[in-house]
Amino acid sequence: MEEQIPVINLQNIKEKPQNLKEACKKWGCFRLINHGVPKKLMGEMKSAIEEMFDRTVEIKQKNKEVIAGSGYIAPSEKNPLYEAFGLFDVASKSSVSSFCDDLQLSPHTRDIIERYAEAITNLATDIASKLATSMGLTDYTFDNWPLQFRINKYTFAPESLGSSGVQIHTDSGFLTILQDDENIGGLEVMDPTGTFVPIDPLPDTFLVNLGDIAVPWSNGELRNVQHRVQCKDVGTRFSVATFLSPAPEMVIEAHPKFLKADEPPLYAPFTYEQIRKIRAAEKLHAGEALDRVRWNK
Repeated sequence: MEEQIPVINLQNIKEKPQNLKEACKKWGCFRLINHGVPKKLMGEMKSAIEEMFDRTVEIKQKNKEVIAGSGYIAPSEKNPLYEAFGLFDVASKSSVSSFCDDLQLSPHTRDIIERYAEAITNLATDIASKLATSMGLTDYTFDNWPLQFRINKYTFAPESLGSSGVQIHTDSGFLTILQDDENIGGLEVMDPTGTFVPIDPLPDTFLVNLGDIAVPWSNGELRNVQHRVQCKDVGTRFSVATFLSPAPEMVIEAHPKFLKADEPPLYAPFTYEQIRKIRAAEKLHAGEALDRVRWNK
C-alpha cells in the first residue's frame, strides 16, 4: 500500500513535536494545515500571479537576477512548459517594492504581494525554528536567513501529457514552503522507499520540504526530498515556492548538538555559495552535490 505524506498541524506542534521531527527525518516533507496564513490571502496571491504572467515579454525580462536563479525564466527548448519569476529577498521590503516596480504591478497587486511576503516570511522562520526545537535545540533562530520566491507557471497542453514539467531535483536551501495549484496537480515526491508518489491538490494547505542544507546542518539526520512535476492534466498550473536559505557567504556545518564524541561530522564546512556553484557547474541538482563536500570514510 502506498504511504501517505505526513500531515502536520502547526497549532499543536508544541504538544507533538516528535511528529514534526519524524516527518522531516523519514520523508523530508509534509503537508501543513492550520498554518495561520488567511485563505483569502492565498487566493488573492494566485490572482496576483496571473497578473504577473500577463505582462509583456519586455516587462517580464526586467525581473533580473540578484543571485543566480532569482530572476525571470522564460520557456526554453529544455523546459518549454515552464516559466517563472524570482524575488530575492522576500523578507526585505525594499526588494519586494523593487520587484513590483519592475513588473509595473497595480497598487492592489502590490499590496497583496507585500502582505503575502510578510505572512510567508513569518511562517517559514516559525516552522524552521520549531523544527530546530523538536530536535533539541533551544533558542535557535532563522530570523536573519534570506528568503526567495519562485513563482511558477506550467502550461500543460494535450500533446504534453506524460511529459515532465520540471526534472527530478532537490532544493538547494534549508526549507521550502510551496503553495500549490488548487486544481491542476502534477507534483510528485520521493517517499522513504524511493518511489515517487503524487501530491494531490488540497486547498488552504502548504507543502513543506527540506533542501540540501538541512542534511549537513543536522549531520545527516534530516532528509532532503527529491521531487518533480509531471504533466498529468491539461491546463495552466501556478505555484509559489518560498525558499528559506542561508546567506551566500554563510558557512554550513553540523550543529554541535548533532555530533557525538566518537563520531566526526559527515561533511566538511562549506559556504552556501560554494554548494550552489557545484550544483550549477556540475549539473548536480538532485542532492548529489553534497557528495562533493562529504568527508571520505
